[in-house]
Amino acid sequence: MKMTAITFAVLMAAGASPSAAAAEVKVLTAGAFKQVLVALLPEIEKQSGNKVALDNDTVGALVKRIEAGESFDLAVLTPGALEGLAGKGKIVAGSATKLARVGIGVVVKEGAPKPDIGSVEAFKQALLAAKSIAYIDPAAGGSSGIYVSGLLDKLGIAADVKAKSKLIHGGAVAEHIANGEAELGIHQISEILPVKGIMLVGSLPDAIQNYTVYAAGVGAQAKQSDAAKAVLKVLSGPAAAGVLKSKGMDPP
Repeated sequence: MKMTAITFAVLMAAGASPSAAAAEVKVLTAGAFKQVLVALLPEIEKQSGNKVALDNDTVGALVKRIEAGESFDLAVLTPGALEGLAGKGKIVAGSATKLARVGIGVVVKEGAPKPDIGSVEAFKQALLAAKSIAYIDPAAGGSSGIYVSGLLDKLGIAADVKAKSKLIHGGAVAEHIANGEAELGIHQISEILPVKGIMLVGSLPDAIQNYTVYAAGVGAQAKQSDAAKAVLKVLSGPAAAGVLKSKGMDPP
């Protein structure tokens, strides 16, 4: 790639080397964190001069892909998933950095009545009263779907809800609510907020809330290891704080 003196100066001012400018960093990211990454792409490219290629899937699906040998530079998963992959030589040991946490919320279509979910009992009754309920299929490996499935068992209403459940295999649950495919949805708040045509009812009651923590680790066989570290620096730095809040996430 031909590089002018001006281009070189801009890259050096941003703290990037000329070779880093040509790097494309492959980032595998779990669903809920994708919105944060997309919002931070301009800052990442500004600070490092690198381009980022995002690939989005559930935590469970990404773990399987990585275990099967898929190449990548940086992975945004849960700390437990990263630890397991580090033990198998897929993630650089000690590179995992916690980035954010996100809770689970309830969503309905825009203009629909908001159910009372202010207490555990109220939430339970809202689920029993809903004609249809959407959440991530736990078999797909999504953290919110796995938790919701266990929560329904814990509340003793799994059988009642199963018959009217719409299990989502990919994408945002809120999109299915907006399309009228289900009356009430349960998903991570960061996945609800970007969708048009819906209303966030609120977070699950504190007694049954579950936070998913997201962290990033560098691939042990990363082709762009230094560039991946530069991306990680932005994701864990001050530029990310405001973006996290706007996307319904909190610091880890």
